[in-house]
Amino acid sequence: MEDRSVLMERYEIGRQLGQGTFGKVYYARNLSSGHSVAIKMIDKEIIMKVSLVEQIKREISIMRLVRHPNILQLFEVMATKSKIYFSLEYAKSGKLFHKMARAKLNEESARKYFQQLISAVNYCHN
Repeated sequence: MEDRSVLMERYEIGRQLGQGTFGKVYYARNLSSGHSVAIKMIDKEIIMKVSLVEQIKREISIMRLVRHPNILQLFEVMATKSKIYFSLEYAKSGKLFHKMARAKLNEESARKYFQQLISAVNYCHN
């Protein structure tokens, strides 16, 4: 069995799910509940260099308020001297972009995804 790290005595960190400009996202398991989550790890040094501190703070405050079935829920925010960690709802089906890139969607599936996206955007704007 491969070694797995534990984050702040709360989450067992597993495989990497994705990577962006400012950090990485990992699959994790909440040690007390056993629930699957996604842990978004952001490097503080990088966001300080590009002056995104206020944007990250705004993202956290908005995500704490948002409750919608088509938007991942933010469970917890943790930090160390070098990293910020977001514990997020785990999307079992993966990224919509990857799903669309792998196979051509039929009209019914495309309509379903589009309606979900519009519903989420409308919720946020309201």
